Amino acid sequence: MPAPNTPSHPVRSEFADDPDMADLVEMFVSEMPDRIGALETCLREQRLGDLQTLAHQLKGAGAGYGFEPVSLIAGRLEASLKTNAELDAINAEVNELIDICRRLTP
Repeated sequence: MPAPNTPSHPVRSEFADDPDMADLVEMFVSEMPDRIGALETCLREQRLGDLQTLAHQLKGAGAGYGFEPVSLIAGRLEASLKTNAELDAINAEVNELIDICRRLTP
């Protein structure tokens, strides 16, 4: 079995076995391609304010839907954007966030 930090390791919601949350978690995961596209666009166009907003939203939503790793990485990205970190560092954090978002599974 792959280690948790490898790209092939799926990330499951802590609510995966909660029948009351199943539909909501599935909806959140199904929206990930659009969120990833928005992150990529904002980074490519250097719309850092919009990128900060997306990071903030994912920070809250990730935790709310049981994806704590998303919340932690998005929070780190949001903090970097607030402190005007170097673009290379922001790029790396966006790519890390995109990677984890691609691995989400209900």
